[in-house]
Amino acid sequence: GAGPACGHHGDGAPAAPGPATGEVIMAGAGPGLELERFLREVDEITNLVEGIRSDDPAIRDEAFKKADEKLLKCSEASETVEGCKVKVNRTLINKNPSSHAQPQYANLQGEYEMQGNREMRQDNFLSILEKDAEERGKRRQESRKLATALKEKGNAAFQKEDYATAVQYYTKGLEKLRDFQALYTNRAQAYNKLGKHEEAITDCEWALKCNENCVKAYVHMGKANLGLKKYEEARQCYQKIITIDPSRETLVREYINLLELAQKKEEEEKKVMEEFERGNLNTTTAHEVLKKLSSPNKIPFFYLGGVRFLTELMKESTEQTLFRTNGGFSVVNDNEIIRRSLVSSEKESCEVELCASVLALWKAVCHANEENQRILITSSDTNELLLNLLCCKESEIHNECLCLLSFFLLTEYGRGLLLCNLNLTRLMKILIGFVNYSDETSGRAMNILTNLISEQKFRKHCQNDFVIHVIPSFEILLKNLKLVNKQILPQCISIIGNLATDKTTSRQIAGREEFWESCLICMDDTMIPSTMAEFRDVLYTLLGLMVNLSIEQCSSIQVKTPAITERCISLLASTDGGILTRTAGLLSHVLPQSEEAVEMAVEAGMVKTMLRFIKADGKTTTRYAAKTLAICSSRNEEAREQIVRCDKKFSVFRKLLSLDDEQVVGNAALCLSYCVEIPGAAASLLKTDIVRMLLKHVGGDAKENSLQQNAAIALGKLCLAEPRHKSKLRELHGLEILSSCMKYIK
Repeated sequence: GAGPACGHHGDGAPAAPGPATGEVIMAGAGPGLELERFLREVDEITNLVEGIRSDDPAIRDEAFKKADEKLLKCSEASETVEGCKVKVNRTLINKNPSSHAQPQYANLQGEYEMQGNREMRQDNFLSILEKDAEERGKRRQESRKLATALKEKGNAAFQKEDYATAVQYYTKGLEKLRDFQALYTNRAQAYNKLGKHEEAITDCEWALKCNENCVKAYVHMGKANLGLKKYEEARQCYQKIITIDPSRETLVREYINLLELAQKKEEEEKKVMEEFERGNLNTTTAHEVLKKLSSPNKIPFFYLGGVRFLTELMKESTEQTLFRTNGGFSVVNDNEIIRRSLVSSEKESCEVELCASVLALWKAVCHANEENQRILITSSDTNELLLNLLCCKESEIHNECLCLLSFFLLTEYGRGLLLCNLNLTRLMKILIGFVNYSDETSGRAMNILTNLISEQKFRKHCQNDFVIHVIPSFEILLKNLKLVNKQILPQCISIIGNLATDKTTSRQIAGREEFWESCLICMDDTMIPSTMAEFRDVLYTLLGLMVNLSIEQCSSIQVKTPAITERCISLLASTDGGILTRTAGLLSHVLPQSEEAVEMAVEAGMVKTMLRFIKADGKTTTRYAAKTLAICSSRNEEAREQIVRCDKKFSVFRKLLSLDDEQVVGNAALCLSYCVEIPGAAASLLKTDIVRMLLKHVGGDAKENSLQQNAAIALGKLCLAEPRHKSKLRELHGLEILSSCMKYIK
């Protein structure tokens, strides 16, 4: 029964004034008295039924007595329950019933006569209760259906920000069903939107009577108290949420942060008024400067001097608050000369200075002041204006703009403001473009991006149109390596890699053939011997990105795999351990996607290189090398023959089979299963413990069945190629182990 989304937290939508007067119109005696009376009736009848069914004669007699009294009291009675009227007519009890007397029912609305002995009265009373309960249930079901339909209409109005209409629908719904909790919380939310906080609190109290653990009721009651500036009451409401549901701690922290900001704002503004009344020099001066800046038709240098002087005065929160309370933002935005310096695409020198000075002023008034940050970033066109100013060719302007955005990132609240109010796709595209600038400017831009990508909301946004609108700009950077800042580009590549950890984003990037083409161009530029050391960090981070994205299986990678393999073969001559490891990783991911690439790699001596990597004992490199050898041996007979020639007793593979890394062991077993088919290979293993090693993995408890399967296949092929291994297999009860284990392998 949840209502429409509340703010950005998804709370249910609530209600507002009645149709004509704006006040809620209640039928009858008010929802509270009726609901309480109904609940008392239910409890009383429940107790009577339990008493009548009791095994204790005394309790049963007392229950019959109370039932008789209740039936007499109900004579000609008419009560309103759930907004519906149920008439109970006079009941006549025959004090001297005949043995043939039977109860007579005047009609199906509850008219009846009870006659007979006590057993008959018991049967009649229970029958009447059951009939009444059934009728009530039907009426309640119909009422809930109508109330739910009205709630949905209210939610639709709430989503359109027509809160008064939403209130009317919720109110009509409550007339149908008084104890519908969601209608109370939804109406409370709408009342809060209309500024009717007292009414919202009342609705929340009724929601809590329906369900004392209603989280939404405490949320909206907290917001209502906040609107009434009852900070302690609001805090208590929010803290109650954690008591009910500890998993909502993050949500509660956000609410309490907003509460503290509102309290801080009120205290600051009160302090400003006190300082101003005492004649504090800075506050009175700032007030006078703002008045002068509002004067129209002065020359640009007049406003330039005023803005710079005002910026110097913004030293403390008192001056920042005075700027806000005296309409400082509107004074600046509404001044025609100042405004033109901000929005004009082609600026004269004096306009450039004035524009940069205004940004410096905003920076001064927003530093560590969340309320000023909120007003600035949420104003009608400032958010778009800031992005336009970021694109200005004048360094004074875009540098001040970057500094201003950096101030927002200093607090969680400020980051939230940027995420909710800026066009994130356009922002990221602009910031990536700063990789072409100097170290300080591009570094500041990349730091802003690095800060933003840690936010879940930013990462989620990137799933939408990031690949379409941002990645093309990144591809241009990769294709023009000599024009970009080589110290900053690795950070930019890492940012893209961080975002690509999301599966959706990764799949979209990997599916772009243009992306892989730009990577190849960048690799070529970094691999020029004369400049390779200079671009080492660029190549290293680029290889890391390519390794992660090449996990995806798609046609764009298949098309580029031979070209990627060709570059990787050249890089295997490097002496840089980091470059070698990532090159091996890239090969292990792309080779399965191209037979041509496998043949090229084998001809270039890939087998010897991978065996050398394994002997070097690097954990990550060994994993990549084992997989590469497994791929080559499974696809290429020449690769198998090279392995047998280079590792005649398979000492390298026996070493791999003894490791704890299941992926390495599985690939080693797979590779071995192909290599023992080479004449003489299986015989070279006769005096080794290879059967025991493989059997251990067949009967082991590996997480993945593929390891057991590969070991079993290798063992079978080994015995088939060299029957003398069978005696060792029998000695170790290998056939029994194989039989018992393989039936569990799917």
